[in-house]
Amino acid sequence: MMVAMVRVTTKGSGSSGSAGDEQGTTVAPLRYRFAAILYDALVVLAIWVMTIVSLVTVIGDAVVGAWVQSLLFVELYVFLAFFWCWRGQTLGMLAWRLSIQSEGRFTPTQALGRFVGGLASFATLGLGFFWMWFDRDRMTWSDRLSRSVVVRAPKRRSTR
Repeated sequence: MMVAMVRVTTKGSGSSGSAGDEQGTTVAPLRYRFAAILYDALVVLAIWVMTIVSLVTVIGDAVVGAWVQSLLFVELYVFLAFFWCWRGQTLGMLAWRLSIQSEGRFTPTQALGRFVGGLASFATLGLGFFWMWFDRDRMTWSDRLSRSVVVRAPKRRSTR
């Protein structure tokens, strides 16, 4: 299966690509991707705590069952998809100067592919993330499924 992809420079490769070369972006190393995931996990955890506290307050009893787990799962997807489609980056990605680049505007369909790729990567104990070490384009399963790539922007130089 052919997948349309976005080419960016990799450190030291000297290869030219269509998206990101002008800005000096590079494919985001795994350590920055994991740091962004950790930051986003803290934000999502806070959202989940607010949801559970609100439900317990409204219902007046413990909230358990598949419906609560489903609600939290949907909240996770909506959080990620909203930021990916709106800004091209989540809050955690923003902190580490990461963003998603694709051929055009990042779509909800691509967000679903990125989400499924992330779930598959976590379900296989990170294999989908570590895959980028062996992939010739340094793409993870999420990158492949969403036809996009996570890139890291260089530090801005101060203009003092």
